Amino acid sequence: MDSNPTFADEVPHRRIDADEWENIYVVGDVHGCLTELESLLDMLSVSDCDLVVFVGDLIRKGPDSLGVLELVQANDNLLSVRGNNEEKLLRCDAVLPEFGPAEREFVASLPVAISWDDALVVHGGVHPRKPLFEHSVDELQTTRSLQPDGSYDRPFWFERYDDSRRVFFGHTVLERPIERESAVGLDTGCVYGGSLTAYDYRRDEFVAQPSVGRGKERSNDSIVTPQSP
Repeated sequence: MDSNPTFADEVPHRRIDADEWENIYVVGDVHGCLTELESLLDMLSVSDCDLVVFVGDLIRKGPDSLGVLELVQANDNLLSVRGNNEEKLLRCDAVLPEFGPAEREFVASLPVAISWDDALVVHGGVHPRKPLFEHSVDELQTTRSLQPDGSYDRPFWFERYDDSRRVFFGHTVLERPIERESAVGLDTGCVYGGSLTAYDYRRDEFVAQPSVGRGKERSNDSIVTPQSP
């Protein structure tokens, strides 16, 4: 599949030509962990010929949200979708005093979906029984459990999703990354003391940079242990 996915008019989507890039890496939720991000990019030896796509939630919770945003903003080969924490900033549900009008404008410019070939990057996920064009911005940013009001109750969307378009996602904190035919999960909880994980799209492998700090507290029932497909 290499057709351009169709979204609702309200959903900003950016289509990438994968052939323009030597390597493509997809990176999990950064949450202001600038030190780990810089180390991961060094580990990957990212050059101007390589593309790095983030699954959103660049900001909040970690020590240097502004530094992370400025790094992404300064490099044309670093792209990100807009996660629910970026959305909270824009909706004034969260306050980052160091963010001025220029930073907010950049956050507002981020697409909610990025795609190339048969790959799709969104922050939260997709509902396995709904076409893409019926998904709202909120659904693409926050989808997790298929249980009504069950944020961390199984089944999760990626355990039921089976499509030829492979979805790369964050938002759900994982004990280890998920690699399925139709879904790749990358939020391995760097800000909670886990690791910052990248997926090497050309080589089909994960690369992880462990957290250098103690991390914020998080209950074990809000960290998902992936099940075998």
